[in-house]
Amino acid sequence: MIYKPYHLTSEIVNKSKLCLLYGKNEGHKNEIISSVTKKNKNISNYDEREIIENSSQFLENLFNQSLFDNKKFIIIKRATDKILKVIEEIEKKNIDETTILICSDVLEKKSKLRKFFEKSKENLCIPFYPDNNQTLVKISTDYLKNKKIQMSQVNINLIVSKCNGDREKLFNELNKIENYSLNGKKLDSHNISKLINLSEDHNISDLIDNCLAKNKKRTITILNENNFVSEDCIVIARTFLIKLKKILILSSEFKNNNNIDLTISGAKPPIFWKDKEIVKQQIFNWGPEKIKKLIYKISEIEFLIKKNMQNSVNLIRDFILEQLNSKTNN
Repeated sequence: MIYKPYHLTSEIVNKSKLCLLYGKNEGHKNEIISSVTKKNKNISNYDEREIIENSSQFLENLFNQSLFDNKKFIIIKRATDKILKVIEEIEKKNIDETTILICSDVLEKKSKLRKFFEKSKENLCIPFYPDNNQTLVKISTDYLKNKKIQMSQVNINLIVSKCNGDREKLFNELNKIENYSLNGKKLDSHNISKLINLSEDHNISDLIDNCLAKNKKRTITILNENNFVSEDCIVIARTFLIKLKKILILSSEFKNNNNIDLTISGAKPPIFWKDKEIVKQQIFNWGPEKIKKLIYKISEIEFLIKKNMQNSVNLIRDFILEQLNSKTNN
């Protein structure tokens, strides 16, 4: 059964066993999820991959819940058609005290998961489309007014233009503006543009550096804290390629001289002192042959992203997680 987001209430969701929330507007999805679960502390979060890899255990735990358990919400993120078999198993069972919210990116009309929910008379299917600029401008104006931050309409439009119709990204930008203004710094077009652009570039560079250094905790934190969109994925892939080519030169040099300090000091262009330690980790983790294979693989990922933009975030995220879990040279 198809519902519009603004028609949803906590009562409607609570009566449903399964709810599919799909589309590009992550911010609006999160608002709805927060509103329907705010009075409930019994919430479990899963990634689709976790469930598929341990589907039997997941279903066993779900079906063996006590009859006296309180109302529970399960949120499944990054769902695709792969999870449909699990959903069909759940559909057959009675889980009155549990509501499962399945969150997906864009699902095409031919998607089996989408068709399953659209045809269902009991379960909910809620599409989330990008917000238009008028909606985002109003959200921005209300936010800034509430925070007592003065800003021209031109600068509000500048912030909105960065958000690709997603209110979550808008709130991320507005939070940056709020934190910046707390220090009494001037909020003009130049500073606002610089603040937003530099933050995006830094996050992508930081993400890749920590991935290649296999700093798992930091990498996952960056992935979870940033709402990367399809366009970002192409930038991430290209930045990966550039960094890998630089590391390949250094890794080959280190293989020849077996002296990490000499390798770092002889790098051209010179490596900034703050980056030396993380570059050392990258060289230790990736030998020349492994880097060559990784360059080939990221080139394939970039091709797949351009061919399948609606799944780009999943493609780049899976690639990054795969590198974190791969074996090092040691």
